[in-house]
Amino acid sequence: MIAGLDHVVVLMEDIGKGASAYEALLGSAPSWRNSGDGADRVMFTLPNVTLELMAPSGFSVAADRIRSVISQGGEGLASICFATADIGKMHRRLERVALRPEPVAEVESTDSISGATLRWKRTRASSDLTRGVRMFFLELDGERPRSRPTSHAPVIGLDHVVVSTEDSERAAALYGARLGLDMALDRSHQDWGQLMFFRCGDLIVEVVRRPVAGGDATRDKLWGLSWRISDLEAARTRLIDAGIEVSDVRIGRKPGTRVMSIRSRTCGVQTLFLERAAKEAG
Repeated sequence: MIAGLDHVVVLMEDIGKGASAYEALLGSAPSWRNSGDGADRVMFTLPNVTLELMAPSGFSVAADRIRSVISQGGEGLASICFATADIGKMHRRLERVALRPEPVAEVESTDSISGATLRWKRTRASSDLTRGVRMFFLELDGERPRSRPTSHAPVIGLDHVVVSTEDSERAAALYGARLGLDMALDRSHQDWGQLMFFRCGDLIVEVVRRPVAGGDATRDKLWGLSWRISDLEAARTRLIDAGIEVSDVRIGRKPGTRVMSIRSRTCGVQTLFLERAAKEAG
């Protein structure tokens, strides 16, 4: 029923600064710009996902709501939107698994640069029933325009989106049994906790339970993004030249990978660059 991850949304205070930061980070130009309903939006569309940046615009109830969310939780990941080929069937499934979806709405967006229009149908599950994670489900009418690389060693796609949980059993039931995602991995480590990988198209929803006391066992949190890179050293050089703070390259937790943490200009998103070994690429 779920075909993949259509997009993730990052909330920020200043759309101009955020768009510039992510153009430098991804090494690609925005593919879509739009304003309306109290928000400015900039999108970057890569081969397997769209990153939507959103900032409050003007003075309205909708804009004030976005400002309130940022004021309470800071900038960062705000929601995820799954792609489906049939929104009607998706809506019925969400009803059957008691996720209380909103009525299907028809939406459109016009790019402020090209004048092109995109249309889609979407619904949203109740956040009270998705453990606090804002989840949308979308049937897109047509394809999004792709972002154009603007530098060497650009990001080539999203590898995984990370969800932090304090209750791995209930989180597994949500993403596996109720949403129907295939669990590809479930393993634990004394230092970094429990990892569960759920396949979603050609990327992964990673649910992490860390050994930290005092968390909220009833609500999960969208925590971070891991982006795929073909040449990690070249990407590291590119980011340093752009004034972005990065870690040293290290061996990843997933066999056959190397990773690098991004430490600045991510608008509150925990961010990792990941390179697969040649035998893992594909």
